[in-house]
Amino acid sequence: MLKFSTFLKDLGSIRNALIWSVALFVIGISVGWVSTGPLEELLLNQIGGLREVSERLEQGGNVQLNFFLFIFFNNAIKSVLVIYAGIFFGILPIIFLLINGMVVGFLVHTTMNYGASFYDIVIKGLLPHGIIEIPVIIIACAFGLKFGGLATKSLMQLGGSKRHLLGKQWEVFLRRTLTASCWVIILLLVAAIIESTITYSIVRG
Repeated sequence: MLKFSTFLKDLGSIRNALIWSVALFVIGISVGWVSTGPLEELLLNQIGGLREVSERLEQGGNVQLNFFLFIFFNNAIKSVLVIYAGIFFGILPIIFLLINGMVVGFLVHTTMNYGASFYDIVIKGLLPHGIIEIPVIIIACAFGLKFGGLATKSLMQLGGSKRHLLGKQWEVFLRRTLTASCWVIILLLVAAIIESTITYSIVRG
């Protein structure tokens, strides 16, 4: 069940949800890039909260270990949660994708406005760990969207003649979410190691 090939095969079964997840994340980036007014304030508050956490972690004894633990547990818990919270009609995964996309778009655009180069921000600061982290988060949200779609389908067919077939779909899908959760955690572990070592060293280089 935990074979990586099984995980890749399961991704094929949620292809439409993956497409929607990518689209929502890109929409979020676009909105964040051009955000003004109240939305800009909201994003500044989000980034300000992350900055406060970063400053507290910097004050600890082993800074890189502190960053690793925070990054890994924060991302892993949220990503697994967003898979299963998708049962509420996929609302949370949609919000999660849009907000994360907006933060990325806003942060890159704002930092470039202050004189930083696109290369420094994206290639050096985001790509080393983001090449794993961002796709994994999108995948987790895609499973959440699929969860919401299946929940909606179940409500619409409540009491219908296809309940047995629907029950089989739930059994198969829940098994896939367990495989996905395991690989999401493993891949986010790798991303957290990269972010707390390679990215950390490059950014502070």
